[in-house]
Amino acid sequence: MADPHHYQIRPLDPAAHLFEVRLTVAAPEPGGQEFALPAWIPGSYMIRDYARHVIAIRAESDGVGIAISKVEKNRWRTAPARRAVTLILEVYAHDDNVRGAHLDTTHAYFNGPCVFPAVVGQEDRACEVDIMTADIAAAKKWRVATSMRPIEAPQYGFGRYGAVDYAELIDHPVEIGALLIGEFQVGGIPHTIAIRGKTRADMARLCRDLQTLCEHHMEMLGAPQDLDRYLFLLNAPGSGYGGLEHRWSSSLVCARDSLPIRGDDGVSDDYQMFLGLVSHEYFHLWNVKRMKPEVFTPYDLSTESHTELLWVFEGITSYYDDLALVRSGMIAPEDYLNLLGQTMTRVLRGYGRRRQSVAESSFDAWTKIYQQDANAGNAIVSYYTKGSMIALVLDLKLRVETSGRVSLDDVMRACWQRWGESGSGMPEKGLEDVCAEVSGLDLGDFFDATVRGTGELPLETLLREHGVAYCLRRSNGRKDKGGKHIDAAKLPVVWMGATVQNRSGKPVFSSVANGGPAELAGVSPGDELVALDGVRVQASGFESRIRRYHGGDKSQLTVFRGDELLSMTIKWAAAPEDTCYLELSADTDAETAARRDAWLGIA
Repeated sequence: MADPHHYQIRPLDPAAHLFEVRLTVAAPEPGGQEFALPAWIPGSYMIRDYARHVIAIRAESDGVGIAISKVEKNRWRTAPARRAVTLILEVYAHDDNVRGAHLDTTHAYFNGPCVFPAVVGQEDRACEVDIMTADIAAAKKWRVATSMRPIEAPQYGFGRYGAVDYAELIDHPVEIGALLIGEFQVGGIPHTIAIRGKTRADMARLCRDLQTLCEHHMEMLGAPQDLDRYLFLLNAPGSGYGGLEHRWSSSLVCARDSLPIRGDDGVSDDYQMFLGLVSHEYFHLWNVKRMKPEVFTPYDLSTESHTELLWVFEGITSYYDDLALVRSGMIAPEDYLNLLGQTMTRVLRGYGRRRQSVAESSFDAWTKIYQQDANAGNAIVSYYTKGSMIALVLDLKLRVETSGRVSLDDVMRACWQRWGESGSGMPEKGLEDVCAEVSGLDLGDFFDATVRGTGELPLETLLREHGVAYCLRRSNGRKDKGGKHIDAAKLPVVWMGATVQNRSGKPVFSSVANGGPAELAGVSPGDELVALDGVRVQASGFESRIRRYHGGDKSQLTVFRGDELLSMTIKWAAAPEDTCYLELSADTDAETAARRDAWLGIA
């Protein structure tokens, strides 16, 4: 059997944020061995060029240095060698997010694409990694959390770990530090949560709640054949939110105060958001980590891989993440409708939904959704949020038109059976074909209108048929997320069509809506708002000032554009009803109530 590729990673200089990575290849290519670092990481569709963090690289064979040259921005080639070749890199790691690598005197975290080069042409060979500790006093209390299989390492300890090939190697993020660890089981499968951060979280409750949530997803889709362990890596700083899925784990970030402490009852809004994040990333272990677009089988991590299906893999996942909270009994139906109303509000407030379809949004993820500018709200739509609304509409439509015989759950199970364990990817219209097969419905026009079109979704009609009232109102300001009713008498009657934020102590227009009063007046993103009707304005008090105006009123805006002072006239317009909230209908008949209960999983 061929010798595995042997990696070694150690915190070389935590204060300088430097890892040393060694890679030994037992049988290098005779003409010279090439190595390459990925340009992107699966699950985050943007070219990140991880090779830019390599600050030193050299090679040796039998302890003697050999020549190495850079042949592309992320590829190197060594001189021919008759014996094993070792590549030695120094990697700068100061990117503290779920897609990067970070090292300091308090911890170490890394994703494989950031630090582990591929042996070009030998990516299918097994890999072993020696994870080493840092030579600092604080490291005596450090533990290791990773879903990688231990070979010669104690539980949560330093030592040797293994992966069947390079693709698996870089799918196991690693967290090292003074970790708080909790364990539970889901269907007999060991699950672990490892928390970094100064938190007083109630670990017993976290494990109970995560177990409930994971069991719900497992019951719906079944345990994947290769799922024999799962790890949640959680970074809990003072603020932050996000996650990235992996095949046997996920990396999460949430504010430490979002987590429950002993004595907490109920589910706060912040904890609800955390549970939704956990639910989202866990659902991904089926939907995108195993069942994935055809273009991702296998991944080409050297360049963009375009697909129109990200709305399926992120949007449908975004639909099920909060739905699982109510179906598993963790939140009440009213709480779920609040969350759903907030998502609908985000979609309604994005005018880009009228210009870009979710199919186009999926395809253009590499250059648009992950690289947004001040005009993003006017130009793009999120395949996460609108994708989740399309999933909702599809689910409700299937339930109504098949008299409850078929739902999106059935479609997802059929897709999983076809593509989940097979290793083949979903074709671009694979989900649409399965929907038609399972339901017997002709859904071509529906997908053309919702996925490839830019029209409004039939939310009001379908929700009404499930005993839910779809309601719209005006916004109560920038902090108003929607989801809840507010008395109209308490809401502003005009809008500016622009967002003002505090930047370095100055009120600055961060975005300007197409066709809104601010744009018609001549305001540009980046303008500094100096005065409104001759009175100086601060970002914190701007919204209260707006409440003094009525539709048709005119005002003088004074702004700095660069270092030039400009004056312009704005005509205030009536505020749009772009904020959604949902309510359980009081006069629902028995058939409609039963349909609603089946959708929400109410016994």
